[in-house]
Parts: sequence; C-alpha cells; structure tokens
Amino acid sequence: MKTAIKFLTHLTIIAILTALTQVGGLLYGLVLLFYRPQQRKTIKRAAVFIIGYLVLNLWGIPQLASYFGRVELPQNEKIQAHNYGYRLLNRHYVTPELRAQLEELAAQMQQQEPDLVLVYLDANFPFIDGFPLFPHLSHNDGKKIDLSFVYRDEFGKLTNDKPSRSGYGVFESPKLGEFNQTEVCLNSGNKQYDKTAWLTLGVPNKDLAFDAKLNTRLLQNLSANGATHKIFVEPHLKHRLGIGSNKVRFQGCHAVRHDDHIHWQIK
Repeated sequence: MKTAIKFLTHLTIIAILTALTQVGGLLYGLVLLFYRPQQRKTIKRAAVFIIGYLVLNLWGIPQLASYFGRVELPQNEKIQAHNYGYRLLNRHYVTPELRAQLEELAAQMQQQEPDLVLVYLDANFPFIDGFPLFPHLSHNDGKKIDLSFVYRDEFGKLTNDKPSRSGYGVFESPKLGEFNQTEVCLNSGNKQYDKTAWLTLGVPNKDLAFDAKLNTRLLQNLSANGATHKIFVEPHLKHRLGIGSNKVRFQGCHAVRHDDHIHWQIK
C-alpha cells in the first residue's frame, strides 16, 4: 500500500508539472529514475530537480525551442511578462513571426505613450504543436498570446501595473445598459465561463482604472495588422470602444470570458 501511494503521488506530481510547464514532469521523472541517494533522498532529489529545471529554463529550452519553430518573448523596456512566473513556467514562447509582430505593436503603442510597456500573460509552450497549454483551449501552436489591458492608477497616471497578480480574473464588466454576454453564457449552462475570477492569485491593485483610449488604440492596431487572424474580447467592450473590425469577435460560451485580457492570434 505504501509503495502504491508513493507511486500515485509521484504520478500526480508529474502530471501537474507537465500541465504547468510542459517539461517539468519529464525532468521530475528522470530525477526519480536516475538519482537515488541513500539518505535524505526527498530533499536531495528536490534540490537536483530545482537546479536542473532552472538550468534548462534559462539555457537549454530556449536553444531547443528553435528546432520546433518557437522563440522566447523578450523582456525589455517595451515588452514584458506580467510576472516572471510566465517565463519560469515556459509559457512565453511564440513563433518568430508572432514575436516580430508583437515588437512592431509595442513600437506603435510607444509612439503615443513612450512609457507604455506591452504586457503579456500566457503565450505558448516551447515544444510540439498541439500540446495543450492548460487551461487554454487553443494556445498550442505558437501563434497565440494573451495581452493585458492598459490601466491608469488612482491619480489618473498611466501605469504598467495590473489589478491582479496573475493578470487574469479582474473583469471590466458590462455597464448598465450594455449587453451582458457572461450572464447569457452562465444561464445557458456554461458554468466555467467566469471561473477565471478564482485565478487572480490576489488583487493588490484594486484602484486601477481601465484606460478606454489606449485600449481602443491597442485593439485598433491589432485589427489593422495584416497578420492578425482573430482577436477575442467580450462583446460589450467591442461595442463600448467602437471597434468595428470583424477580426474582433466573441470566443464562444464554451471558453471563458475575455474582459480581463485580450486574446490575439495570427494566421
């Protein structure tokens, strides 16, 4: 029984690490298989795994990803991950074309607001088309990325901070009189539709305000980009911001609401 429990525990850890990082489960399994110290094996194995994972994350995976047609997103004064967790979990890989388009978009946005940094959330894993990026339905080919909305602080100053620690889960909900797609989806039985509210990891910046002007410009630039295939935002935001492009569309009730971020995918 004890052996069976250990086996199931390790199997569960492998599954979780695979879902979160793509490669962590494989590395964990290799450490279990090949590294068997006689004393304090749990601590030593954990140390070997952590060090090995960091080495792979920083030097190995970026090199190997190029063989699968993926590159890392940059981390600079124009483009940044919302937090380093996205990079640590290998969720910041895209095709070279999407990276180039993102860099062009960042330059466009900074022409109007020099202090604006384009902040991304989940992109794709580094390897294998079709490999799912939990909990997303389609981030599996290097051509998709989630972008954060732009906000102003309580003094009206542009900020690159976001309401939640994860970047997800704090919604720019419909105002009185606006169409409420969330209500429609929930009433039709799609109970998962607003569950990203549980993925905030905390809300340290509750006083931030949605910047309608800059978010309109962001969506207009995305829509005008010839490489753009689809953009997902909630219908009430498309209407509120006056976005007429048919590239900006509703993602369907089978997914989750998109008034906490923008989903962008290229052809």
